[in-house]
Amino acid sequence: MTEGPEFLNALILLSNYVVLPAITYGSQLALGALGVTLVFGILRFSNFAHGDTMAFGAMVTILFTWWFQSLGISFGQLPTALLALPVGILFTIVILLLTDRLVYRYYRRIKSKPITFVMLSVGVMFVMTGLVRFIIGPKDQNFADGARFIFKARDFKKWAGLSEGLALRSSQLITIVVTMLLVAALFWFLQKTKAGKSMRAYSDNEELALLSGINPDTVVRVTWILTAVLATTAGLLYSLDKSFKPFVFFQLLLPIFASAIVGGLGKPIGAIAGGFIIAFSEVCLTYVYRKFLIYLLPESMEPETLVQLLSTEYKFAVSFIILVLVLLIAPTGLFKGKVV
Repeated sequence: MTEGPEFLNALILLSNYVVLPAITYGSQLALGALGVTLVFGILRFSNFAHGDTMAFGAMVTILFTWWFQSLGISFGQLPTALLALPVGILFTIVILLLTDRLVYRYYRRIKSKPITFVMLSVGVMFVMTGLVRFIIGPKDQNFADGARFIFKARDFKKWAGLSEGLALRSSQLITIVVTMLLVAALFWFLQKTKAGKSMRAYSDNEELALLSGINPDTVVRVTWILTAVLATTAGLLYSLDKSFKPFVFFQLLLPIFASAIVGGLGKPIGAIAGGFIIAFSEVCLTYVYRKFLIYLLPESMEPETLVQLLSTEYKFAVSFIILVLVLLIAPTGLFKGKVV
């Protein structure tokens, strides 16, 4: 017999294992999808190197985090990685601008077809993943420090007098807050600054934008800089919340692209919405509902099985199924973006 109101216990259980993780994961996917949708909307190709760009930015941040830690530099209760994040962003900006200059720029000037850029991005992806694995290795890396929890489940139990406890990890709160601030800053930049307005004009009509005197090289550079900021931040937040393992970021490419396409490619607001749709779908479909139902149902109806719709091994299959359905039913996504 559980203590406390059964409904509240069920609600806390669901919040702890579904709602909070899905919001956190959705925030990470949203930032990743924003980078993909910016490149597609402005440079007009699907950047398959984006997942490994996230890995590269996170790797540089981790290396500098270790260096800061060895010097005794910390950020108090917050992870030292947040202090190293600007350095990671700077290195990622350099690598993306260098890649654009050495790889993409020539084909952009001769107006190659989008499929050419897609294949180039696949090549860049393999180079980046090899570079990351060579520098930091293929294994999980431990770099997080600071306070692990804002509050723990057992403290919540004592306070609320319930059988279930709600825990809030620092990485979850940091992910949510940083995502909100970064998204707000991005939308302000796109709506209020001259560079942002130029990017939007270039995205809507390239020829008209050029006739208006907009410098395409500046638009391209700003796009890669914003992509570097979004990718590095998303990679670090995911690593803080889960762990850093280079191959994971290649796997994340599917839910990130699914998020961008579900929301509408080229639409920043769509990337955010798509990120949370994919995240909640994955978490809800792979969660084990047995204990949740035990709290809500009479004893005679309590389930004996796990009541899990899909095994966690098939988590990424959820993204693939949603992606296929959207492409079949509404190719432009929820916010009427560009057709893939």
